[in-house]
Amino acid sequence: MNAKTFIAGALTGAAAGHLFYHYFIDQKTTSGDAILEKVKTAFKKEGPIEGSWIQLKKQHYKKFAIDTFVYHGGITCIREGEKKQFEFIADANTGTIIDIYLV
Repeated sequence: MNAKTFIAGALTGAAAGHLFYHYFIDQKTTSGDAILEKVKTAFKKEGPIEGSWIQLKKQHYKKFAIDTFVYHGGITCIREGEKKQFEFIADANTGTIIDIYLV
């Protein structure tokens, strides 16, 4: 094997690795269903759940230094004998809950 063949192979491999990383690993998002299950599991610890929902279309979100894509969702549960509705915002890339608030 001569130097030209080796360099061409190395450059091709590096380019393929770079594209693979950005296409498969860097752009990976958490599924909306997995995020909803995570929220439901947390709320079930405090009482029964009446219903839940999540928008599966990611939306752009910017607040102060946070600039990402998010899922919006909600959950209805019984607290202190009353129905309470909460909505949440979750980071689509990591699945981290950014905000939960009472409606």
